[in-house]
Amino acid sequence: MHSAKTIRLSSLGLKVLVAYVVGALFSIALAVAAVVWIVQNDVLAGLELAERAESLAGKVKFDENGNPSGFDASEADLDWLYDSLPLETAYRVLDAAGKVALYSKAGEAFWPPVGSSTDSSPRLARGGFVFERNGVTLHGATEPFVHQGRQWYLQHAASARLMHLIQHKFALPFMGAGIGLFSAVLIIVFGLFAYLTLGYALKPLRRISESAAAISPRSLHARLETEAVPLEISPLVDSFNRALERLERGYRLQQEFLATAAHELKTPLALIRAQIELREDGENDRDALLSDIEYMTRQVQQLLLLAEASEAHNYDFTRVRVREITDEAVSYLRRMAESADVRLTVSASVGDVTWRADHGALFTLLKNLLENAIQHAPAKTAVIVEIQGDALSVRDFGPGIDFAQLPLMFERFWRGAHRRDHGAGLGLAICQEIVLAHGWTLSAHRADPGLRLCLSLPATELSSDLHEHSSMPSR
Repeated sequence: MHSAKTIRLSSLGLKVLVAYVVGALFSIALAVAAVVWIVQNDVLAGLELAERAESLAGKVKFDENGNPSGFDASEADLDWLYDSLPLETAYRVLDAAGKVALYSKAGEAFWPPVGSSTDSSPRLARGGFVFERNGVTLHGATEPFVHQGRQWYLQHAASARLMHLIQHKFALPFMGAGIGLFSAVLIIVFGLFAYLTLGYALKPLRRISESAAAISPRSLHARLETEAVPLEISPLVDSFNRALERLERGYRLQQEFLATAAHELKTPLALIRAQIELREDGENDRDALLSDIEYMTRQVQQLLLLAEASEAHNYDFTRVRVREITDEAVSYLRRMAESADVRLTVSASVGDVTWRADHGALFTLLKNLLENAIQHAPAKTAVIVEIQGDALSVRDFGPGIDFAQLPLMFERFWRGAHRRDHGAGLGLAICQEIVLAHGWTLSAHRADPGLRLCLSLPATELSSDLHEHSSMPSR
């Protein structure tokens, strides 16, 4: 019995929730790592500078001569920044020739000359640049724009220490608070939503479990519903329903088998009882009683063989020689054939044929096929066994049976009209069970005259047999 702890750990809902929490924590860790990388590589500062330059370029005002004169009133709230920190941040507007048309309060001394020999000097092209002034590193961005057909360039720059101050004193706290809020919402709110969703999604499974638990031998006809089942679970439910169908079929066959067996045994028992009750003193009816007892004994023996053949665990599969087992069966039935004046012959188209089979089961199969043929064969005729690499057939020259009766031959307790004895009608049913356990095929065909019963192996087993046979060392 599983403990409650084991059951909880094996819960599908718990595993999905744990996977969700782990995924959420991993996502948060990736977000934090991304923020750290952005801060360390000044990615956010570079984006801010480029965005600020683009915003300023779109709000430059021009005088009546078409020269830059300032910015829209919406940018006036930031004039104090350029006026108060002229050593830390500045802007300027240049024409296509690189001549400065507009400065912030920092003036020309803030900027290096355009197109100087240094690699870090600002150039008249969109993008970022870095330069130094009085030992202070400054980062800038250039944004080109056009006004009345003339090309202009706006450059905006800020010191690294100002950018560092803004990032660490203002941006990072807000980003940290944002990540914390996002993490709380992700884990708590979405976790609760995932929990409720799992409960709703797994509700059909609980109903299916209750329905499966209610199935008993008295309700084997019941099937599990698949309409509201998730698509991922539907194949499992379908497989379970097919298993129920097989169980129901086996249970019905067992009930029919027991009922028919009881009926078959009831008749000889009633005859024995009647003969004993009607027996007169001094009258010897010993032979009739022994005949009935022999018939009942044969039925019981056939029932035991059928029950044994129906259980797969009773088989021991090995490599067996088909001709050798066929000769054993022929030898076993030699006296029966002689008493019926029937000749048994065996022919093989190949030499040493070996199959993977249970020795005793294959002997019983061949014995029953031969016995059935002997019982229907006329006197002075033969029963022929033909062995091939992938098949075996048993033919008699009797009256045969109608086409309509061919499918009935392997049913339990079915008897042919022309057999000599009064058997239980289980011989061919036993053969069919043995064939099914081996994965073979047994079929009946009219031979005109007579009947041919054919035993054949599947192609996959035949190729395996040929491979193993070819790999065996020669003697």
